[in-house]
Amino acid sequence: MNAAADALAAVKDADRKHVFHSWSAQELIDPLAVAGAEGSYFWDYQGNRYLDFSSALVYTNIGYQHPKVAAAIAEQAAKLCTVAPGFAVDVRSEAARLIAERTPGDLDKIFFTNAGAEAVENAVRMARLHTGRPKVMSTYRSYHGATSTAINLTGDARRFGNDTATAGVVHFWGPYLYRSPFHATTEAEECARALRHLEDTIVFEGPQSIAAIILETVGGAPGVLVPPAGYLAGVRELCDRFGIVFILDEVMVGFGRTGTWFAADHWDVTPDLLCFAKGVTSGYVPLGGVAICAAIAETFARRPYPGGLTYSGHVLACAAAVATINTMEEEDIVGQSARTGAELLGPGLRALAERHPSVGEVRGLGTFWALELVRDPATGEPLVPYNASGADNAPMGEFAAACKKGGLWPLAAGNRLHVAPACNISPEDVAKGLAILDEALTIADAHVV
Repeated sequence: MNAAADALAAVKDADRKHVFHSWSAQELIDPLAVAGAEGSYFWDYQGNRYLDFSSALVYTNIGYQHPKVAAAIAEQAAKLCTVAPGFAVDVRSEAARLIAERTPGDLDKIFFTNAGAEAVENAVRMARLHTGRPKVMSTYRSYHGATSTAINLTGDARRFGNDTATAGVVHFWGPYLYRSPFHATTEAEECARALRHLEDTIVFEGPQSIAAIILETVGGAPGVLVPPAGYLAGVRELCDRFGIVFILDEVMVGFGRTGTWFAADHWDVTPDLLCFAKGVTSGYVPLGGVAICAAIAETFARRPYPGGLTYSGHVLACAAAVATINTMEEEDIVGQSARTGAELLGPGLRALAERHPSVGEVRGLGTFWALELVRDPATGEPLVPYNASGADNAPMGEFAAACKKGGLWPLAAGNRLHVAPACNISPEDVAKGLAILDEALTIADAHVV
């Protein structure tokens, strides 16, 4: 065996013996062994290169191994690797300042966590303590993380095996015109009916018992669900009317993913709490957090906040955040994401939809898009059933395999392909990815009735 083959065998053997993978039946998976990555690509030990249209798990917003961020992490490690969260540290303060400068409105205080789920957990805790109320509302089509409160807030099928029914969570239907739960035919109808449904749910749950409403600004895991014009402003108004804290979960869509620093900027809406993670460091070092409005920050001005984390504001993570934000600013990566969506991905994906009957809808912003794949274009019947597995999920499995065979790493979820490349992906790589998708979609077309 050559050196690469030896390395591959060692990695696979140790993985099989010792690594317990998330969301998986351990004996039924065979993870690809990755040898390296750079820019929009990663590769395996056999030299196969993959154009990553998933940005890992939608977080390598500046691509893999950006030299400026890698250098900043190394420089910080040589200076100070870690210090307890109770100290004031230059790089932590600077990260908080840079984030606060970019969040909407008066979200000027930053509570650092290690990841997005912890951000959601703490945002909900803050809302409950601030209001003195127990309930939190979230949509059925949502994903907020895998920790205890976050997984109960989650609306998708990953909640099923974890839902204790004791978390004080109330689910409701958000807007989704393509599969409207309100029998709407236009975006305006969908918006109005979704807001009426939410208001009715609030009234019948008892507004005095509801601490917060949490929404993904653009629904990520459930299918890149872009809210209709007026919806987020309507939710903001309902929260103000009933004294409810409005939380936006921007873990997946913050830091340039939709072509603005935060997706809320598209609709000029300011929440009371904003959760972030992923793109803040491009995933180079884990970091998340909650951006807090003045009124909620004041609640804890002289009253201790009963929460904290050993690694809150870890200095290596904060150094990665500072370098990532400054790099995005210097290289106009947020603007590039917007232009890529408007000029390349959006038109390119819509052109694919015209050629392939398996594409029921295309939707997205910036470098965050989804193709909804269908078995019947007339009825919108999904290519595979909800929460499909095994043989039921075979059409999506075949489609994903075709993408990988062509050199494209896809992000397939349910009956959808999520298109989320690095925010600074080159036009040439966008064209290459679209060409591979064009070929792979013929596999999905074969299942159309």
